[in-house]
Amino acid sequence: QVQLVESGGGLVQPGGSLRLSCAAAGNIFRIYAMGWYRQAPGKQRELVARIGSGGSTNYADSVKGRFAISREPAKTTVYLQMNSLKPEATAVYYCSIPLLDSWGQGTQVTVSS
Repeated sequence: QVQLVESGGGLVQPGGSLRLSCAAAGNIFRIYAMGWYRQAPGKQRELVARIGSGGSTNYADSVKGRFAISREPAKTTVYLQMNSLKPEATAVYYCSIPLLDSWGQGTQVTVSS
């Protein structure tokens, strides 16, 4: 498994923005696809955004046009830029490399006025 460390969560008002970061040792994201997932209270964990090893991206319909996944050129950090946040985005957000079954510890995002 690979150690993944998320950061950047917090409390934001509806309509606001946050950027989450997921750091890994080495340029692991050059080799494996990774995804951002979230789990709200009482709900199943769901895929929010995914970036392939070649840089292709996919998004959940609920976040298309508002969220953007990207990675730095050195490919050791992946970001999730979240704009126009809605209260239903409140959840714990996790980064993961599914092929390695590696997960970060999660970071709380709360969207509330």
